[in-house]
Amino acid sequence: MKKVVTKKSMMYTVDLTKIDGDGAFPCPKCGAVISPEDETEEAYAIVETTVKKDELAELVLMCNRCRSKIRLTGFLMQPEI
Repeated sequence: MKKVVTKKSMMYTVDLTKIDGDGAFPCPKCGAVISPEDETEEAYAIVETTVKKDELAELVLMCNRCRSKIRLTGFLMQPEI
């Protein structure tokens, strides 16, 4: 019987509240620039979205260069007092 090895992709987490500028950041594994301005999904693909109370809470992307998954956090607005 032949043994099949599957390569599991690593999950990275990026907190958007800690990014300066326009929201672009390098892939934590390969350094490919992932930008919110890129609507073509050439550099990344959206894998999953999480919505809480009608607001985007979390987004999971996959880097198209190295296939790593990246969890984006920091979308939720601060609660109003």
